[in-house]
Amino acid sequence: MSRKPIVTPAPMSAPTAPEAVVRFESVSMRYGREPEVLKDISFELPEGSFHFLTGPSGSGKSTLLKLIYLAEQASRGRIELFGRDLARLKRKDRPLVRRRIGVVFQEFRLLDHLSVFDNAALAPRIAGRRPASYRADVADLLAWVGLGERMHAMPSALSGGEKQRLAIARAVINRPDILLADEPTGNVDEAMGHRILRLFLELNRVGATVLIASHDTDLVNRSRKPVLALEGGRLAPYAAFAAEASA
Repeated sequence: MSRKPIVTPAPMSAPTAPEAVVRFESVSMRYGREPEVLKDISFELPEGSFHFLTGPSGSGKSTLLKLIYLAEQASRGRIELFGRDLARLKRKDRPLVRRRIGVVFQEFRLLDHLSVFDNAALAPRIAGRRPASYRADVADLLAWVGLGERMHAMPSALSGGEKQRLAIARAVINRPDILLADEPTGNVDEAMGHRILRLFLELNRVGATVLIASHDTDLVNRSRKPVLALEGGRLAPYAAFAAEASA
């Protein structure tokens, strides 16, 4: 009677951690001869993660975001985006990296002479795409952020919350891998702030790595997402900042 061969099951491999799409290693930043705005900052943002960036005014939140979306260059240290060292990135490759990053600016930066639809469609237009290739996508996106019936309005006719949602739509129309937002709820009431947060959570659910700079500790605490806290240009324990802010 022949015996069946004994098959030893292959060992289960441990799940691999998501790759970091943003990596800072001992990064510092100063403007001219002024004191350093950021001092020896080190952190990673894994692919598909959602983080808040918080801290008091002047702590360096906006500067850190600018370093990620290539608006500024670090004074020292190493920054990697999508595994590429920015110090070695060729000039011709910078726009390609930048297109993978969507930014929602604190002051909206909408173009007043363009309609809601044309503001949202700005990125594909600049990229040279034909209107027929993106018209339906823009309309669907505006409906998703609650501006479907306002697509022909001008920015001057929008409320603060509507302008913020339009800024979000414009930032995500090209489906960026990284989505950055600088105080996206700073100009809206609490109810609208939570609605905007839900939009970001949904964008993260479908794959975007999200980093939101905010001084709204209530919003940050309710989200229960990881937090990077800046204090005097350095990363600090968030619990300490939150306690100070609520005092």
